[in-house]
Amino acid sequence: MAEKKFETALARLEEIVSQLEQGDLPLEQSLKLFEEGVKLARLCTVRLEEAERKVEQLLKDKAGKLMKAPFEEEE
Repeated sequence: MAEKKFETALARLEEIVSQLEQGDLPLEQSLKLFEEGVKLARLCTVRLEEAERKVEQLLKDKAGKLMKAPFEEEE
């Protein structure tokens, strides 16, 4: 699987979940979609973990201690 951006992977994962929830696909196609979905879920998890590490690095003070700062959500 080529490198995908988080947003692209998440959107595709949502499509797969929607298709699987309908329940009208042949078993073989459902299994293929499920396998693709698992790969995408793992990719999204890795991307989120990478982002978390970057945020932690940005929040370290000069002494290398992690400073706690609230995460402000966009409205």
